Amino acid sequence: MDEKLQIKFMKEAIKEAQKGAAMGEIPVGAVVVLDKKIIARGHNLRVNRFDATAHAEVVAIRKAGKRLGRWNLTDCEMFVSMEPCVMCAGAIVNARLKTVYFGAYDPRFGACGTLINLAAWDKLNHRALVVGGVMEKECAIILKEHFKKLRQEKKDCAE
Repeated sequence: MDEKLQIKFMKEAIKEAQKGAAMGEIPVGAVVVLDKKIIARGHNLRVNRFDATAHAEVVAIRKAGKRLGRWNLTDCEMFVSMEPCVMCAGAIVNARLKTVYFGAYDPRFGACGTLINLAAWDKLNHRALVVGGVMEKECAIILKEHFKKLRQEKKDCAE
């Protein structure tokens, strides 16, 4: 996919991340694309749903499957504002997504290249192409600002 389209879809993932942040979630957003059109969107909902599996990627994959009436998303691509974790990389593989594009790298939990590249691991029966660093700075800023705000709120409560 050309760079212009990558940016277009990552901007949509960032919008989803901002929706999650407004709900008190860690700001991560994802979109699933088929034939250069967004078919599903998701943002983190772990806090609001009391569900550890409600990461943006999983939410978007579930919506895409429901919309298409199938679990196999071989012809789809995902854009996510932060590098997927092990669980999400596993969901990407299990959904058979063709490609995953992500923005900010995750040095603590990143499973699409930073700590491990589970999505492209040659021992699995399916591999997704992984493209990292799409709008990396913009995606990282959202996360940094979110955690800075949380630290400040915690500090204000302690005073």
